[in-house]
Amino acid sequence: MARLAGKVAIVTGATSGLGAAAAARMAGEGATVLVTGRDEGRGCAVAETIAAAGGEASFQPLDVTDEAAWQATVDGVMAAHGRLDILFNNAGTTRAEPIAEVTLETWRRIMAVNADGVFLGTRSAIPAMRRSGGGSIINMSSVLGLVGTAHLAAYTASKGAVRYFTKCVALECARDGSGIRVNSIHPAFIATPMMDETAIRMFGDAEAGFREFGKLHPVGHVGEPDDVANGVVYLASDEAKFVTGTELVIDGGYTAE
Repeated sequence: MARLAGKVAIVTGATSGLGAAAAARMAGEGATVLVTGRDEGRGCAVAETIAAAGGEASFQPLDVTDEAAWQATVDGVMAAHGRLDILFNNAGTTRAEPIAEVTLETWRRIMAVNADGVFLGTRSAIPAMRRSGGGSIINMSSVLGLVGTAHLAAYTASKGAVRYFTKCVALECARDGSGIRVNSIHPAFIATPMMDETAIRMFGDAEAGFREFGKLHPVGHVGEPDDVANGVVYLASDEAKFVTGTELVIDGGYTAE
């Protein structure tokens, strides 16, 4: 059964990793997906792969820190499809280094993408979703929006901001009768290009980093993109109609200890 049949979705940071996996899974469940990101070549390739598998997808460049670009993106979706049902605010960035070495520029960049981008996307999507009769906003946080860790202070702070922002917006939307649900998703370490970069920076080698990161999870290994994409599909679907303002933790037991 197509769990997202007839729904229209925007996915940010969808040119690779978790965003690409979620876009593919949502399209596979019947959604029409707008793949967005800054890398046009990779974004078009993601959309083409989805289309080749029988799904409906297109690519549009989007810098999530650009307020005007967000409004233009949402307006374009409404003009093309007449509705917006799903927003997956997935775009993110990170940098691993001791707090004493974090520059103000790095701090502001991480906050701009991870927190400001979620704010701008959510604010732009809500009026469109109200006109569509409701919707689901899924905000990418992290297990590091629940617990802390060394050398990732800026990233962790940004993901904590996403967690509590999500709760506030969920309450507003629940109480205004808009039919819009807002939830955050909290993965642990997942095998993506972003994790490759972190592993190399922290351990000098991606494979060695994956082994070390795997030890942080009671299940003994890092996750795969589809582990998260499956959770995104659930939150986007009507199966989660009574789920709002909460965290979906997908972490291999990371936060259980």
